[in-house]
Amino acid sequence: MEQILKYIKGDRPIWLIMLILSVASLLLVYSSVVTLAYRHHDGNTLYYLFRHGFILVCGMGLMFLAHKVKYTYYSKIAQLALYLSIPLLLVTLLIGTNLNSANRWLTIPVINQTFQTSDLAKLALIMYVARFLALKQDVIKDFKRGFFPLLVPIFLVCGLILPADLSTAAMLFVNCLILMFIGRASLKHMAVLALVGIIALGGVYAIGKALPGTINRLDTWVNRIETFTSPELAGNNANYQTDQSKIAIAKGGLIRIAPGHSVQRNFLPHPYSDFIYSIVLEEYGLFGGVFILLLYLILLFRSIKIASGCPRNFGALLAIGIGFSLVFQAMINMAVAVNLVPVTGQPLPMVSMGGTSIWFTCLAVGIILSVSAGVESSEERKPNRPLAHVT
Repeated sequence: MEQILKYIKGDRPIWLIMLILSVASLLLVYSSVVTLAYRHHDGNTLYYLFRHGFILVCGMGLMFLAHKVKYTYYSKIAQLALYLSIPLLLVTLLIGTNLNSANRWLTIPVINQTFQTSDLAKLALIMYVARFLALKQDVIKDFKRGFFPLLVPIFLVCGLILPADLSTAAMLFVNCLILMFIGRASLKHMAVLALVGIIALGGVYAIGKALPGTINRLDTWVNRIETFTSPELAGNNANYQTDQSKIAIAKGGLIRIAPGHSVQRNFLPHPYSDFIYSIVLEEYGLFGGVFILLLYLILLFRSIKIASGCPRNFGALLAIGIGFSLVFQAMINMAVAVNLVPVTGQPLPMVSMGGTSIWFTCLAVGIILSVSAGVESSEERKPNRPLAHVT
């Protein structure tokens, strides 16, 4: 064990959290893919077990490799990743694989593997915003030199994601706002930016109401919002997803240990991804749901602790920006399962089934661990002016 641990750097609690989430993911996905297995593989659930296990092992390998890279190198990588993700998003929007009336994936030739380009774009933009804020601390409150240049990549990336995935674009926009606040951007400028974002979302909703049937995804967003805000006016099947989720939660009760004995997996749409937290609550009760929630909260706490101890602004912003984005997505997924927010289609990071989602989650956590390893290294401890909102 000591021989293995000497190769593992960074925050040990985060490593443990990722290991626990991986085991939980394997159990939950294996339990929830029954209907999918009967639909596509004659009931062979072992196919999905081994496939998902392989994805998780590869993800942990990517996390290990990412944490071995010195975190300062991610400043340059952020630029390259952003420049790569923008054309990929554009190509996806134009000729991507269509699923549920949205082009979100590109199919990689030869291996025939789908790749969700928004996962790359999310991580790339957060890294780039962290880099920009760290470099522009002296002029960050100046609109022309410090604030406006940052708006271009934010609007470009969020705008390219928006037509296919409104919730991802909105969450990424909020993540950038939080990171800008931590990076000491002007509150006045941020308030205007937030207002612009709200007006833009309102405009999208208004277009969907005024021109029903013209754009499929607009109709979907409008229906989800109206179903959530006015369930009494919705049709009988409009609340089907949330109703089945509530039934799963009720069956779980306070404490239950029944792995693989979910009933609602046969009725919930996408129980292995969007509604996997409902399976957690049904098979392990409220106790299991709270346990998973605490794991994400601890991940956020450890990310903040790493950021507060980092001697460089870029590392601090990188750790807290990535940590918040992962936990924020997890909270949205859980909130959907318990009907606190409209259905969004966001997976539960590191738990839901999915290739690129898990891999980019592992890469993101690997970057946090890289920052943590840098904090632990004595040669990284150089004097630097700390960020007001970080320390």
